[in-house]
Amino acid sequence: MHKICWGYKKRLLKKAVTLSLVTAMSISFTGCNNEAESTGSVAELSATKEVSDSTTDSSETTDSFIPDETMIASELTDAAADLAQAAASLEVSPNINETLSVPTYITKVDDTWFIVDCYHNQVIYNTELSDSLYDWKVLTNDCIQPHTIASDGQVYLIDDTENNRVLIFEKSDDKFVHTQTFNNIGSRPHYVIYNESNKTFYVWSSTTGEMYLFRHSDDDTRMYLTETLSIPELNGIYVRSFTLMGDKIIFVSGVSGSEITPKVLVCSLNNLEIQEEYTIPSELAGMVQITPIGNKLYVTVSTDSTGNQDYATIVRTDSLKDLSSGTYEDIYSTYFAGGGTPYYITNVDGTYYLTEHRLTDHSIWSFTVDDTDTISSVTTVYPHE
Repeated sequence: MHKICWGYKKRLLKKAVTLSLVTAMSISFTGCNNEAESTGSVAELSATKEVSDSTTDSSETTDSFIPDETMIASELTDAAADLAQAAASLEVSPNINETLSVPTYITKVDDTWFIVDCYHNQVIYNTELSDSLYDWKVLTNDCIQPHTIASDGQVYLIDDTENNRVLIFEKSDDKFVHTQTFNNIGSRPHYVIYNESNKTFYVWSSTTGEMYLFRHSDDDTRMYLTETLSIPELNGIYVRSFTLMGDKIIFVSGVSGSEITPKVLVCSLNNLEIQEEYTIPSELAGMVQITPIGNKLYVTVSTDSTGNQDYATIVRTDSLKDLSSGTYEDIYSTYFAGGGTPYYITNVDGTYYLTEHRLTDHSIWSFTVDDTDTISSVTTVYPHE
């Protein structure tokens, strides 16, 4: 349990909190045990909706957030007391690595690019994507195998996967200052997304089936863990990510040490109750991500059900129903080099970016998709061609 600290001079909490807000936002653990049959509503989702890496539509709009004593706030770092002073004294380290080592995520916030360089245990940033990696700066290397970063433009959350932590940073004078740490965030937190519609960060614990929700108020950047939801059916299964889609959340199929039937789960965004299930072919079991692009669903795959990376690929399909029946197009070797392990796909200003490992000649790709679902402009971003 994280200790609540009320001593920070800028963090004045409003006392007028209604009982309904306390009930709605208090920390709870909600089971996900509804095994309803597919209604087809999500089976065709790719034809009507598309999500970016940082925001998504949601039917639920949340009013201004007011923290209360039922929520969890981590201790603030000393730097958080005076962000400008901390930034002035912060010495930013340059990236010293010529290449990337298992890059997992790339995104852009405002004018700054970020790469999660997983096996180098760091997150790096730069304003120019075309620069040499030596020109990039280290946001943090106080982490072990991070996987993703998300931001609302004010705070930046990084999943410190092997330390079971979430690190919080704020930007001042073009530097990133560490202001909070949340410990004991499940087991191997692996994926973090910011949902603009309800101003909530979603952090996924990849092996316990738990989702941690974080928020801050409109006039303050201090982060609070407001709620924890769980899917007992996913406890013990390695699930790498999820996709926010309107009022639903889609979890990729995963793998475990025991024999299981690989499934994609479609749950309610509000409480993670299972609404639909799709059995997945064993060769696609170790999914990384499901990304709606145009009229298709793009699925990156790391392994089959046995954990064999020889099955790593990218496929696309018209719907989850088609994916379940084995109707899909394998595009990995057709448009990309093939032979590696494709990971997360992100969308920046209409261009898609793919991280990949096992192939040092192709760490990050970019590509575009037009209105007819034609893939083009496939380019190696790193290393530079």
